[in-house]
Amino acid sequence: MKQPLHVTSEIGALQTVLLHRPGKEVENLTPDYLEHLLFDDIPHLPMIQKEHDYFAQTLRNRGIEVLYLTNLMTESLHTEELRQQFVKQILTESNVHGGSAQKIADYLLSFGTEEMVKKIMAGVRKSEIPVEKRNHLYELLDNHYPFYLDPMPNLYFTRDPAATIGNGLTINTMREVARRRESLFMSYIIHHHPRYAEFDIPIWLDRDYPCPIEGGDELVLSKDTIAIGISARTAAKSIEQLAINIFKRQKEIKRVVAVEIPKSRAFMHLDTVFTMVDFDKFTIHPEIQNKDGQMDIYILEQGKEEDTVKITHKTNLLETLKEVLKLKDVALIPCGGGDVIAAPREQWNDGSNTLAIAPGVVVTYDRNYVSNKLLREHGMEVIEVTSSELSRGRGGPRCMSMPLSREDF
Repeated sequence: MKQPLHVTSEIGALQTVLLHRPGKEVENLTPDYLEHLLFDDIPHLPMIQKEHDYFAQTLRNRGIEVLYLTNLMTESLHTEELRQQFVKQILTESNVHGGSAQKIADYLLSFGTEEMVKKIMAGVRKSEIPVEKRNHLYELLDNHYPFYLDPMPNLYFTRDPAATIGNGLTINTMREVARRRESLFMSYIIHHHPRYAEFDIPIWLDRDYPCPIEGGDELVLSKDTIAIGISARTAAKSIEQLAINIFKRQKEIKRVVAVEIPKSRAFMHLDTVFTMVDFDKFTIHPEIQNKDGQMDIYILEQGKEEDTVKITHKTNLLETLKEVLKLKDVALIPCGGGDVIAAPREQWNDGSNTLAIAPGVVVTYDRNYVSNKLLREHGMEVIEVTSSELSRGRGGPRCMSMPLSREDF
């Protein structure tokens, strides 16, 4: 059987992708806890599910296999021992200890596996446990904080907790506390799901690494080059360690291009301001460059010693892309056409966060009509999906998808 993970570019025809259909975790958002849970607004669950189903069906219509996180996780917990192990670990990482931990564990394990997985994703409210079983002061204070177990509303952005690179992946240490548990799902899937467990899948950087990295910052430009954003969510130390690990364990990938972007909520990951849409075309939000078109870029290559890297500083993104991809010319397509109003507005709604499903074929949000028109003028096939509720989480089609397999390009 061929390797179940295989991604050697951003634009090779997409074969298999991992999604998560938003669930009741979205309904556990309230205004008081939006900032804590990294949301700016509260999506309407029936509508966000309808939009997500439309997105998934759009991919299926192109012959892409769509796998769901909930299904894979359910199938991974195929023994009672694994169920108990997962519950114990999720409670530990949720900072649930003492007598409460056993009480919540018993509650979760009382469900069938699929419902248990959904309940862990949705969060456990204090009100779900009968009052007579609450023995501690904090348990009685529903108005102080309503959850034993926080919901995970960001799960529908499957791109970030793990990222496929070549025939392996990173299982990521997430920057924000609200998202750190999310990568535990992929860890269990890779190690215990029948589709993956029989393979010796390399993990280039695991979730126990102390510095953060997130999949939205990880782009596979070609068989020998990956790009990673130095961003609000990904640390330079993680990028260097990932480069060292990759160079040590395989021969195909020869360089890592580290691209520094402004560290802000609007520019959360590299893929919110820069994505590859064809072999020589990229979307870009103009504000990641200074007025002279310059920015800080670092090319990491194998150093003279095994655990070292050679670092070369660059300042011109266009010239760097032409160099590493061996191209005579590269087109940078500005989000919102670079307009002073349209560019920041459409970037806020992920106009640069395109999902390439084949060379020159991208999935985008329908609301970003200026950017979409410009992509078409550059010869792209643009497939629009509905986005009124999906966009409230501040992530686009690339954020909502984790490619597991692409054809080589």
